[in-house]
Order: sequence, then structure tokens, then C-alpha cells
Amino acid sequence: MVKSKNNFVGSWAFLIGVVLAVVLGLAGAIDEIWTIVFIFIGLLIGMLNVTNKETTPFLISGTVLIIASALGGSVLSDVQTLSNVLNALLVIFIPATVIVAIKNVFILAKD
Repeated sequence: MVKSKNNFVGSWAFLIGVVLAVVLGLAGAIDEIWTIVFIFIGLLIGMLNVTNKETTPFLISGTVLIIASALGGSVLSDVQTLSNVLNALLVIFIPATVIVAIKNVFILAKD
């Protein structure tokens, strides 16, 4: 039962984080406080939302999203709202991907 509760919290953190990143990015309202909130949401996603079975697909997708957001933010720097959205997604997915990667390394080391 605890696992499903963690998955529930992690799923909501993911959904809320992405929606906030898009809305606040488009509005240009991302400041230091929102950056900290996005980091916290990313940590929750990484800790609670990804099971062992989902680790590899999440790491691949997360890595692609990080690369695409970073490069897209650079290329689209003239379009500030899109750049803001991509940067907000970066702030969420970098900590999530790092946490999942660290968890995966511990699992691999344990085997």
C-alpha cells in the first residue's frame, strides 16, 4: 500500500510540475522561489514515481528531454517564452534524472 501511495504522490508531482513549468514559463513568471519548487518537484518525481522496471525508459527519456530542452533553450533564446518553458522543464528533470540514475547505480552495485 505504501508503494501505491508513493506512486500517487509522484504522479501528481510530475503532472503539477509539468503544468506549472508550461504555464509559468509562458507567463515569464519563473523566479528563484519557483526554481526551488521545481527542484523539489523533480526530487519527488525521481524518488517516488519511477519503479525499478521503469528506470531504463525513464533515464533514456529524461536524458533526451534534458538534451532537447538545453539545446532548444539555446536555439530559441530569441523566443523568450519558449525558452522559459524549456528551462523550467530542465529544472524539473535534471534532479529527477539524477536521483533515478543514482538509485539505479545502487541497484546495479547491489547485484
